[in-house]
Amino acid sequence: MSDNKNSTCNEKVFDNFFKSHSKLLRNYVYYKFGDLDQAEDIVQDTFIKLWNNCSKVDLDKAKSYIYTVATNLGISIARHQKVKFKYKDYIIQRKTDVNNESPEFIALEKEYMQKLKSAIAELPERQREVFLLSRIDKKTYREIAELSNVSVKAIEKLMHKALLTLRKKIGNI
Repeated sequence: MSDNKNSTCNEKVFDNFFKSHSKLLRNYVYYKFGDLDQAEDIVQDTFIKLWNNCSKVDLDKAKSYIYTVATNLGISIARHQKVKFKYKDYIIQRKTDVNNESPEFIALEKEYMQKLKSAIAELPERQREVFLLSRIDKKTYREIAELSNVSVKAIEKLMHKALLTLRKKIGNI
């Protein structure tokens, strides 16, 4: 193994790279394919593949490499099974103070959150992915464009379509 301080084969470098990219990669794969357990497995497999090929993948190319590998693994899995998006707990609910808010308000808020989760789950894959990366992971359109290998304009268009669809289904967000 290489001892180069900037080599992907350097354990410390690899560990830092893993820590700084694994969560976003997991979210990206989850939003793209809709299964959280599968996303975690894909991330693990992707980083194992990166480690096994560390001598062939420079650190400056590693980010692109892991997104390509993860996407390809996800597509491969999706070909063998119909993936239904299971939107779990990524919508962060506003903390409700039971003492200060009426039961009616709490019930309405819960109903709204269910409607929102359902509407997001029904979005086309690319719109859902862009919406969640923007609203949940707080990524800029430029960052999302880089992750997706498309233009910022394409991301803006996808986000616009997602917001229009969600507004039609549940009103203003």
